[in-house]
Order: sequence, then structure tokens, then C-alpha cells
Amino acid sequence: MQPEINTEFKLAAEYILHTSKNVFLTGKAGTGKTTFLKYIQQQTKKNTVIVAPTGVAAINAGGVTMHSFFQLPFIPFVPVAGAGFQVNDFVDRNTLFNTIRFNKQKIELFRELELLIIDEASMLRSDLLDCIDTILRHFRRQSHKPFGGVQVLFIGDMFQLPPIVREWDFLKQFYETPFFFSAKALEENEPLFIELK
Repeated sequence: MQPEINTEFKLAAEYILHTSKNVFLTGKAGTGKTTFLKYIQQQTKKNTVIVAPTGVAAINAGGVTMHSFFQLPFIPFVPVAGAGFQVNDFVDRNTLFNTIRFNKQKIELFRELELLIIDEASMLRSDLLDCIDTILRHFRRQSHKPFGGVQVLFIGDMFQLPPIVREWDFLKQFYETPFFFSAKALEENEPLFIELK
């Protein structure tokens, strides 16, 4: 089935299929975000992984949860070395790799990954995106490139479910907002914003 392709849909698809540019695709319910995701899955030749913040969202997108794929911690990730804080309350770049263990196949998957699709991005916390960035830079051995050189497609409606952030009083000293677009990783590589109508 060929989706109804409008200008925004076509533009977003061109960027995902033929460049390495990060893209944030948004739009209200019913504008074609899920159709776009399925279209990219069918059309891309890139090694692709789909993740989402919750199990239900992951199942709907045909992917896995971010926490299971990246072994994300269940405590906040701090984007700087955490001098002066209780280490049990957070994970930083120095302590992250003490808490996660990937087998050879997963590390190989990280190294071969070309496109990461994050569905329901409205629920993605800024610190978790920075944690994903840190993991990809480390295991892909490309510490100078955001996400270790992986292209990221964010899909979501920011007027839907927001991230759940119980630790905002702590995290607000590092982030402007709890939303993914406040992540440090995006300061140096802002995604192209495309809204489906």
C-alpha cells in the first residue's frame, strides 16, 4: 500500500533515506506519523533499530523499549562528572559503564547501527537521550560525533504524553526542560523539524 505522500512527508523521507541528518517529525494525531514510520521501515537500506519509552509504544512501533535496548539506568543521568552529589542518586559518564554490560552481539549491533528511530518522543526525558548519546559514542568509538555518528529520527506529538520526571528538582540544574529537545547531545546537532499536516 502506497501512503498518501504530501510535501512534508516526502521531505522528511528524503532526509532520512538519503542523508545522515537527524529529524524530528511531529504532527497531530491522524497526520501520518505511524504511516511514515512504516514507510521508512520498508524503504530504508540502513541498519535500523526502533525504540520507544514505554512497552506499549514499543509494541505499536514494532520495536523495543529504550531501557531494554540500551540498558538505561532507572535513576537520573547527569551529563557532567558528578562531583559533590550522592553517587547512589544518579549515574554520570564515569559511573554509567559500571552499571551496564553488553554482549559482543549487542556491541556489534551498536557499531553497525545507521538509523535509530525513537517513537513517542514526547515521553523521552532529556537526560535519557544524553545517556543514549554517551552509550553510542562510547561503543561506536566516535566520541566526537553526537550519537556516535548514528542518524536519529524522533517521532512524536509534543502535545501528547510528557516525560515522567520525578527527579526534576535535581535534573533542572542541568537541563532547561525535561523534554528530549533540551538534551546536551542536540545542542551540537539540532534535528531538522518537520510537521505533518
